[in-house]
Amino acid sequence: MNDTSPTQGSWTPDGEVTPKPSEDALIAACASVYDPEIPVNIYELGLIYAIDIADDGAVKVEMTLTAPACPSAQELPEQIRDAILMVPGVTACDVDVVWDPPWDQSRMTEDARLALNMF
Repeated sequence: MNDTSPTQGSWTPDGEVTPKPSEDALIAACASVYDPEIPVNIYELGLIYAIDIADDGAVKVEMTLTAPACPSAQELPEQIRDAILMVPGVTACDVDVVWDPPWDQSRMTEDARLALNMF
């Protein structure tokens, strides 16, 4: 029986083909990372600006931080990279920290604003 579910590879005459990672799986991986100073994951904080998935499974993430002097500036991009590399089908991950556009509270989800009492 040939299993072609999204988390499993499929067999072809050329060998097993690993499926391209889904955007939902990558978002879930990003949502597993929390800023140590804020009890909300960085995806809901609106820190992830873009997730690009190449056909070969390479992923590029553009993210920002709440402030340039964020104490977690070195750790958070590494944690995102590590989380994304755990997603089946991901072959590589490049995380770029960008500052344009600047982050502001309007990027947060409603759930994040509620959790932080920021209306």
